[in-house]
Amino acid sequence: MEWRCRQFRFVFPRPALVMGIVNVTPDSFSDGGRFLDSAAAVEHGLRLVSEGADLLDIGGESTRPGAVPVSEAEELSRVLPVLEGLAARVAVPLSIDTVKPAVARAAVASGASVINNVASAQGDSLMARVVADTGAGYVAMHMQGTPQTMQLAPVYGNVVREVGGFFDARLQSLVAAGVSVEQVALDPGIGFGKTLDHTLDLLARLAEFTRQGRPLVLGVSRKSFLGTMLGAGIADRLPAGLACTVWAALQGVRIFRTHDVAATVQALRVAEALVARKPEST
Repeated sequence: MEWRCRQFRFVFPRPALVMGIVNVTPDSFSDGGRFLDSAAAVEHGLRLVSEGADLLDIGGESTRPGAVPVSEAEELSRVLPVLEGLAARVAVPLSIDTVKPAVARAAVASGASVINNVASAQGDSLMARVVADTGAGYVAMHMQGTPQTMQLAPVYGNVVREVGGFFDARLQSLVAAGVSVEQVALDPGIGFGKTLDHTLDLLARLAEFTRQGRPLVLGVSRKSFLGTMLGAGIADRLPAGLACTVWAALQGVRIFRTHDVAATVQALRVAEALVARKPEST
């Protein structure tokens, strides 16, 4: 299985990829405002690479529940200096976390190699055209509703079946738009229009999403479902997030989006080393 992201190429099986988060926003749920200054954001990205990040995901618009959208001009003013600063100083792929096709196109021109679209469920044909034109890697994430509405009252008949159906439909429509299937990775969208029960069902059955033959992306870092389960504040959710990460790696997830790069890298490498030594079944 191959994931192509412009000049970058990842061939699986290989060690799981860790995608470090760089939020250039004042209101993201975990670190909003810490890296709004572009110089601070660049330094944060450099630190994540030194901790072992294989990719960096740069976002200029919060997608936390209830977040207020920002204009295209504002989003560009936040992310382009960071992308340009990091592109000149790191060798890892840069991802742009955006729902706006114009922002995605400008980001690729400024050094991004991946487009991470939380609104992929809306089936934006303009975004598909950007992906096809640029050859960027594409993360198609499932979200029910919008960031403003997604956690009000999410309802599914069968969340695993519906997310799997979304993956099938998006792969078909992206290929029809001229996107190579090798450009696409799939993300079930933990915390994006899901209750705690929906989230646990998805996590328990992640292996079922490997049937599409595309790399799976997972973001559980510091998310609210962990707080709901454990009564833990944002700063105290790392152990629970690492437990989910190791479980997901064992189920076939290949790319992990996280705030906590060093800890995630350590957990994954140990789990992978143990799996490699596991004797064949007799």
